[in-house]
Amino acid sequence: MHLYESNENQWGSPIAEEKQQTLISALESGEVIFLPHLSFLLQEDEKQLLSPACLKAGSKNISYSPLTHEIKGSFDHKINLLQTMMNRFASQSQHLIHNLFPHYQSTLQWGRTSYRPAEILGRETSYRKDDTRLHVDAFPSSPTQGNRILRVFSNINPFEKPRVWHLGEPFKQVAEQFLPTIKSPFPLSRNILQLLGITKSYRTLYDHYMLQIHDMMKANLDYQRNVKKRRVDFPANSTWIVMTDHVSHAALSGQYLLEQTFNLPVLGMLDESKSPLRTLEKLLNKPLI
Repeated sequence: MHLYESNENQWGSPIAEEKQQTLISALESGEVIFLPHLSFLLQEDEKQLLSPACLKAGSKNISYSPLTHEIKGSFDHKINLLQTMMNRFASQSQHLIHNLFPHYQSTLQWGRTSYRPAEILGRETSYRKDDTRLHVDAFPSSPTQGNRILRVFSNINPFEKPRVWHLGEPFKQVAEQFLPTIKSPFPLSRNILQLLGITKSYRTLYDHYMLQIHDMMKANLDYQRNVKKRRVDFPANSTWIVMTDHVSHAALSGQYLLEQTFNLPVLGMLDESKSPLRTLEKLLNKPLI
């Protein structure tokens, strides 16, 4: 539930090795790296994208691939402008991670970029998709197979409104709460899910347990009400970095957010014992990959 506040204000500025070690230790221990002075600045013509009208009906965000430049969730006449803005955010986020965490550079994998121009408060959705409830990230169709989910967020709200989060208890406590009631998957069920195309890749035992923890956290309203949590207001023009598979979090309100996802193999960590994979394996006393 902790924030590590750092004063970086440039996306590509090198920092001292001692500071790098402090930052990577904080990140892998489940802290949020908060950069209150680091802003992502829009070009003048990109300011027209500050509208929920950019979203196609039924989409909660606009998704971009830095590798293929594919845009999903918006309209054709906005694509070029969105590609320019989101590609720049993806590139600057990569520079930021490489500078703050050079240990990750050789194994870090680029994921998708997301732009969220809609207000999250009041959005109607199923409980599994309700990100206003505390959760750790896990995805039914996209198994991570143990890889870490590292994300860079920037609040680009033009009206000075914060992105409001709750931060919950440490991952080990979350796991200890929910693991005892999780059943093992049925034999061959995970092979069938991949064969039918329901999952994009094989759902490992790790993915099974993480998805169950995610769903059970969100479904348990007593837990949501009573668990110890901290409210954090991330102001406009600030940036933060977090491993969302590790940190219990909820986005309560806010509009106009950019998010860059990176995937990091557990073996690429400085201390893999702090990963959810190793934590679950220790608690369950068995390998999950």
